[in-house]
Amino acid sequence: MLSVANLRKEYDTVVAVDGVSFDVRRGQLFGLLGPNGAGKTTTIRTVLNIIEPTNGAITFDGKPFTKEMWNLIGYLPEERGLYRKSKIINAILYFASLKGLTPRDAKPQIAYWLERFGLKNEGHRKVEELSKGNQQKIQLIISLLHRPQLLVLDEPFSGLDPVNQILLKDVLMELRQKNVAIIFSTHQMEQVEKMCDDICLINKGKPVLHGAIADIKKRYGKNSVHVEFDGDGGFLKALPIVRRADVYQNYAEIELADMSKTGELLKALNGQLDLRKFEVVEPSLNSIFVDVVGGPAMTEPAQTTPATAPATFRLDFRTIMNEPRLRRPFFSLAGAPLIAIILVIAGSQRGDLQWEPLALIGGVFVFVLVQFIMALKKVRQERSTAGGGR
Repeated sequence: MLSVANLRKEYDTVVAVDGVSFDVRRGQLFGLLGPNGAGKTTTIRTVLNIIEPTNGAITFDGKPFTKEMWNLIGYLPEERGLYRKSKIINAILYFASLKGLTPRDAKPQIAYWLERFGLKNEGHRKVEELSKGNQQKIQLIISLLHRPQLLVLDEPFSGLDPVNQILLKDVLMELRQKNVAIIFSTHQMEQVEKMCDDICLINKGKPVLHGAIADIKKRYGKNSVHVEFDGDGGFLKALPIVRRADVYQNYAEIELADMSKTGELLKALNGQLDLRKFEVVEPSLNSIFVDVVGGPAMTEPAQTTPATAPATFRLDFRTIMNEPRLRRPFFSLAGAPLIAIILVIAGSQRGDLQWEPLALIGGVFVFVLVQFIMALKKVRQERSTAGGGR
């Protein structure tokens, strides 16, 4: 289905993605993971040709990506992309039309998904009237409506309460049964561990873990002790036999320097905590994530070359040509004055200069200029944060 080989994306002196490779099969749920600033979102946008890669090969069913393939892909971006003043039904219909669906074909699907996500009678409301979680549901519906073969979800559980997280999980499992290939990026390791077949963990733009979750646990994990208790477990981290402890209110996941010391650990807990559970288990994906990435790396920026100084954004012709979000409005801006000049010259020669077309062109020019400025601001922000990696 999707094959990504040696993907690299550079922004001036910043390397946002460096050597990322993975394959996603039909009917597979693939997790793209990493700390903040690791390059996950940049990887997704580059794979989908929203951002042009510096190097690497990306193929879909063995063929390079084309514009026609967009209708086979569903994409949920991390940012909200809805027109807040629009009615929900109109917003969904608009995005459906971009995927080639007519209103006649789209409306039955819209009715189904609104009811599925508990929004059956909400289609007449404006987007801005919805909660963050319900706006996320609308974006999910938009990404699913055209029955994509490849579904790419960036932080799909964002804003969803536990009940709706289960609902989304059920939807994804159903799509998987229908042979849809699914990629999702999230920080919720518990969801990844329960749902995904394979994962790719990126840190500082580079892949550091890749493969089936079961294999990764065998290769990189060490058995740990899970403890449920009543009392104050803060002392667990200070025990000399403990290598690392993730301690919560009434639960702890403990990794010992020597797993043969579990009996000694149990003795240390007796008398200090009221134990409800003491179990030696395989490590969670969350503990492997923390162990591989490390605490400091969670907040470090993406890798830079040769130094970690932030990238300097330069707006020049090359930058505009390499960025589709700037290239399209740029040519529209360049063409509008040329058309206006032609109309003025033609009108002057005829002696009947028409102002209405010029006013229309002026309005279009202002509209496109605003779009260009907004796109420029977004691109500048992405490149100032290590190529927009997240």
